[in-house]
Amino acid sequence: MASARRSWTDGSLTVRSFLKPHKVAWAVFHPAWIPAALDPTVERLKRGRVLAGAVAAVGVYTFVEGGFAFEEMLENTAIASAVLFFLTPVTVATMLLVWRRGGTVRQLRRPLVDSLKLLLLFIGCVLTTVGIFRSSETFGLVPKMLLTLLGLWMAFFVMAGAVRLSGNFFGSAAVHRCLPPLLATVTTWLMAVPDLITGDLHGLSLTMGIVFILGAPVTVTGIALLEMRRLKRRYGIRLAAHPATLPPVPTGPARQVPPQGNPYGQPYGHPQGNPYGQPYAPQPGQPYPPQLYPQGNPYGAHRAHNGQNPYGG
Repeated sequence: MASARRSWTDGSLTVRSFLKPHKVAWAVFHPAWIPAALDPTVERLKRGRVLAGAVAAVGVYTFVEGGFAFEEMLENTAIASAVLFFLTPVTVATMLLVWRRGGTVRQLRRPLVDSLKLLLLFIGCVLTTVGIFRSSETFGLVPKMLLTLLGLWMAFFVMAGAVRLSGNFFGSAAVHRCLPPLLATVTTWLMAVPDLITGDLHGLSLTMGIVFILGAPVTVTGIALLEMRRLKRRYGIRLAAHPATLPPVPTGPARQVPPQGNPYGQPYGHPQGNPYGQPYAPQPGQPYPPQLYPQGNPYGAHRAHNGQNPYGG
């Protein structure tokens, strides 16, 4: 991966792409070095985990009350970025201690550095977006309008990037396939528990607040466990095993190209070709099979019989 690596965005970005911030986000926050999902089931589980995690990240108020609190969303995103900045390295460092018996950190240095770059890139984009909206209030009308447009572009860019990162979780699958569901579980729980401790239930009753606030982390945890269970049972990928000790991931069977020409390998009628032979194969001295043409050559019989061409030739 170190020598044959493609570019960060795999060359998929063009100047026109920047008119659509979500496309830029999908290219920037899912680099070419992140491995693809192993099978469709794992991909569907990941999408369910992303949806459940969005409830915790965007805010209960948006989903329960039916409103869209833009300031709250930015605030929650900034808080989530701060949590990720400290939580992700701590979680990965803990797993490195677990893996120390199976391999070394040096073997994972490149994917770890790449994941850290992606984490810092996202945090920088979030802080830049919040800073743009905060600073736009101090300028005049025209600069404020320009900064607002830039801030809106960045907001859509960050939101689309957050959705993308919720699936690959900063490319940590390049380190270990089980890291994304593990990090998603730890993050959603750490974001939900403070709301319960501080009593910030967004105007909901205690029972409803507990249901909606804990619903997201419980759902993420359940889906993450299913995802890791499938990785273990189907591919032998265990969370506690160092990535260097894991079995090679199957890339799928090579496509079988059918042989060109006769699919039986021998001409029709050959004793080792078609087992039934060729019932209509021409016989020596009899080019037109009697089963199909009892009268012989359908176009030459008249000429042979009376010397005339039936089509006026």
